[in-house]
Amino acid sequence: MNTLIKAAFTGPGAWARIAGATLLVGTIANQHPNPAFNRIQLKDGFSALPNWRFFAPEPAQHDYHFFYRTLNASGETSLWKGVDVIEGRKFRQIFWFPTRRPEKAIFDICSEILQLLDKNFSTVQRTPGYRVLTEYLRERVRRDGEEGVEGFQFALARATGYDTEQDPEMIFVSPYTALTPP
Repeated sequence: MNTLIKAAFTGPGAWARIAGATLLVGTIANQHPNPAFNRIQLKDGFSALPNWRFFAPEPAQHDYHFFYRTLNASGETSLWKGVDVIEGRKFRQIFWFPTRRPEKAIFDICSEILQLLDKNFSTVQRTPGYRVLTEYLRERVRRDGEEGVEGFQFALARATGYDTEQDPEMIFVSPYTALTPP
């Protein structure tokens, strides 16, 4: 056994084996959720060690949902309509799930907006996420083809996902936005 261990660290290809073993041990340690193992990641200046934690460091506990309503020329508003981005899960999605990207985009946009809500609204309006969301909804309203629409308003709600025991919580309502940008 001693000879086998000694042979692993000497002879031809020893540096490659040592480097491979170091990367393997570092990668495994980098996955550990205990903050004491973050020292390895801090010393990894080139980000050579991957972080493949199975669960997110701070897992999402809510789903975000957008709703919008339109304003017509006579000042009447429509009922709120949901924007369905999250699709039901299918078995094949265990292996292949490219349609997950819009859901992730919605989550990221919501996170960006929510981080800045305590600042003034003009700061929120200048964020890329808010502008992307506004343009997406503007296009959706146009595609729905309602007549006489001059503007729209959207709302962001937080829900607990599959837990239907709790009602969704409304966390943001935008001002009305012109359908045709100025």
